[in-house]
Amino acid sequence: MFKKIACYITAQDQGNPLRQVDNTKECDKIEKESVITIEPSSTFQEVIGFGGALTEAAAVNILSLLPHQQEEILRRYFDPKEGLGYKLCRIHMNSCDFCVDSYSCDDVEGDSELKYFNIERDKKMVIPLLKRIKEYCPDLKILVSPWSPPAWMKTNGDMCHGGKLKDEYKKTWARFFCKFIKAYKEEGIDIWAVTVQNEPMATQVWESCIYTAEEERDFVKDYLGPTLEEEGLSHIKILIWDHNKDIIYDRVKTILSDKEAAKYVWGVAFHWYGGDHFDQLKKIKEEFPDVNLVFTEGCQEGGVKLGSWELGERYAHEIIGDFNSYTIGFMDWNIVLDTMGGPNHVGNFCDAPIIVDKDQKKIYYQNAYYYIGHFSKFIRPGAKVVKSSCSDARLEVLAAKDQDDTLAVVVFNKNPEEIEFSMVIGEKIFCGKSPARSILTIVLEK
Repeated sequence: MFKKIACYITAQDQGNPLRQVDNTKECDKIEKESVITIEPSSTFQEVIGFGGALTEAAAVNILSLLPHQQEEILRRYFDPKEGLGYKLCRIHMNSCDFCVDSYSCDDVEGDSELKYFNIERDKKMVIPLLKRIKEYCPDLKILVSPWSPPAWMKTNGDMCHGGKLKDEYKKTWARFFCKFIKAYKEEGIDIWAVTVQNEPMATQVWESCIYTAEEERDFVKDYLGPTLEEEGLSHIKILIWDHNKDIIYDRVKTILSDKEAAKYVWGVAFHWYGGDHFDQLKKIKEEFPDVNLVFTEGCQEGGVKLGSWELGERYAHEIIGDFNSYTIGFMDWNIVLDTMGGPNHVGNFCDAPIIVDKDQKKIYYQNAYYYIGHFSKFIRPGAKVVKSSCSDARLEVLAAKDQDDTLAVVVFNKNPEEIEFSMVIGEKIFCGKSPARSILTIVLEK
């Protein structure tokens, strides 16, 4: 059935990460109490890939390094062989907290015709880096998310501290999306999709803008969707919500129950900050089977904790839970931060898979980088998630089948003890070990 088995492991206090080991072998019978069952014929959603956000902060950090170090980071993320094989990238339209300061692409008060719209700021760092990234990943899918419209379009006259989009500027704001997409196209960068608003229920000290479910529904239905069509951009995918999972079902139901709004909505974007709530994702997919679920942001807050093993474990738990709940793509937050966890213009420092010391010109690969790689390197775009289960609640499992029927099984153990397991795939039985605090990817080729 399988002509080749390869195993890759990352474990706490056990040497090189993502190293190949002789860990799992074929057995005659089920020998262990912990039994993993994989059903390759029972397939679910098709995966579009993994990725992360190229914020202005990430760009500043990458460009602070020596040229060969810059190239190393881009290669280690986006090259499918030498790196993680990232296929997705999120960027911000106007500033977000992970910028040097607050700005928009049109800060001219009352410019409803957007005569002064420009992306000069993006041309300095983000766009040149995107061009370099596309050398490794020509078919990169770029997602655009706004944190706030320009201050003059808002009820509070401020890009930060919440506020709402003024009614008289809703059409202008929809056109703003179009101008941004077209300006990037002129630079040779194709945009794949947009979210309506980053975290539309959060009033933050950084860039933020509030939409109720009804307001987001109506903006998509009456402004964003029709305007993209008018501007010849109907191929641009629209994702709603872009916030946590705790109330995601009710929010999505309000929007997708309206057929005139739903016809413009390709997907639902979500973050991890409000807890697991994987059942909410399943509920959405069961009621609205045509909608696509995409994880668009997650990071460990509170600054950098170099060497923290919990960092990678948080990613593994999220990815397994999400993809076992119909998610098709996963985007990390900042791909690179500095040793403070910034730059961030309001001091909202966070952690990231790669940390750079700009002064010492050093690059630190955290375990999150390798934990994500256990999925992204082996579960490639076009693969389909397959049914998997485990009799032992201490192990978390995700399995996917590639287009050539190669099977990738990821086994995650966050416990302090080694767990031996039997794995059943059809009539075949395998025996393996999951070391303490480890993640294991088993690749079975037919």
